Amino acid sequence: MTQTAISEGAVKDLGAQFRGSILRPGDGGYDEARKVFNGMIDRRPGLIVRPADTADVQRAVNFGRANGLLVSIKGGGHAAPGYAVCDDGLMIDLCLMKAITVDPGARTAVAEGGVNWGEFDAATQQHGLAVTGGRIRSTGIAGLTLGSGSGWLERKLGYTVDNMIGAEVVTADGNVIHASADENADLFWGLRGGGGNFGIVTKFEYRLHPIGPIVFGGLLAFPREKAREVLRTYRDFIEKAPDDVGGAAVLITAPSEPFVPEEARGKPAVAVVVCYTGKPEAGEQAMKPILDLNPVVRMVTPMPYVAVQSLLEPGNPPGLRNYWKADMYPELPDAAIDALVEAAANPPSPLTAVIVQPIGGAVHRVADDATAIGWRSAKWALHVLGMWPDASEDERNIAWVRNIASVMQPWRQTGTYLNYLMDEGDQRVRESFGSHYQTMVDLKNKYDPTNFFRMNQNIAPTGNGHR
Repeated sequence: MTQTAISEGAVKDLGAQFRGSILRPGDGGYDEARKVFNGMIDRRPGLIVRPADTADVQRAVNFGRANGLLVSIKGGGHAAPGYAVCDDGLMIDLCLMKAITVDPGARTAVAEGGVNWGEFDAATQQHGLAVTGGRIRSTGIAGLTLGSGSGWLERKLGYTVDNMIGAEVVTADGNVIHASADENADLFWGLRGGGGNFGIVTKFEYRLHPIGPIVFGGLLAFPREKAREVLRTYRDFIEKAPDDVGGAAVLITAPSEPFVPEEARGKPAVAVVVCYTGKPEAGEQAMKPILDLNPVVRMVTPMPYVAVQSLLEPGNPPGLRNYWKADMYPELPDAAIDALVEAAANPPSPLTAVIVQPIGGAVHRVADDATAIGWRSAKWALHVLGMWPDASEDERNIAWVRNIASVMQPWRQTGTYLNYLMDEGDQRVRESFGSHYQTMVDLKNKYDPTNFFRMNQNIAPTGNGHR
């Protein structure tokens, strides 16, 4: 679609009512505002608006619709495809909308759409409460929640969407509606896994749970030659472990840091992230099968939950070039582990990570039809996170990531979650909703028949207004 030029007069009229800020190309702060986590994304919106409140979001949506603009929505800007920023059109950046209200008695929280997980966890942990949240603190609550909501606590608490109890939504027609189990229940169902297809969620309402503020957590690391043994032991251990055991196994390159033995620095390794939410003093015993493998790095101890949430950040700085693949698996047999270890043996970048994420516990106790995401029976997810700094290395790194996805294809299931997709195309989106797909199209026809919200893993409407 050819973008309509943005009229200066229209921008001036918007600015007369807008309580937040407006940035044009060339303005101070414009280039910083258009940045997202993935350094491969370099798009230039015709206009960036930063709403101060829900009424501003309405004004921005109405402006975009009236002027025929492509619209992108930025919450945290962490998603690898870079849907938060568009070329030429209107970028609605929620970064000013940071209000968080916690009700410790009711164990609920309401947070605006610009909040990230670091901010949210800091607020809820003041009361010893939490909900499943992103594994990197800068991840926005909006994108993570709407796409599924995976995190260290999912075996204990389920996905974030399983703990979402309501939402305030600005729809494509500029109206504000509330969605919950009792009000606009169809939209509420679709929001929990449907991504940003149906509107802009300006406020999220969550059910919280007693977690922390101290948990047993940290990192273990082993030489890469022990990867098969570690992954098989971890698989057998976690599939029978209590819900309080969270974490993941990760194929990494050991950093050149003082806590790593000198002989292991800069070499491929296998790590285990530990997040145990039972009594902290019971953590050593709970993790005994993994500790008995004699890690060369043993950094596990009672620590604040918010510290566990920051464990992966040193290896995930913003601005790197990122290319990701992710799939889900009903089982992880020995043959799959062997194939993965062999394919991942020589990463082209020391920053690249392959996360073997266990799923189970509370996730498996929610019915497939309870939320839009479905696919509840998967036991494992694999995230291949290619990360490197130099554009000249794009081809080699992308090929490496794609090869692992291809090697693991015999064991993957058909569908996955929207947050796990990067460039798989419309067919994979359709497959990932499976039997829910037609319901999602029906919701799109009802709430966004012109596909106004299409900078996302898109569910296309079938009405005449489809762009």
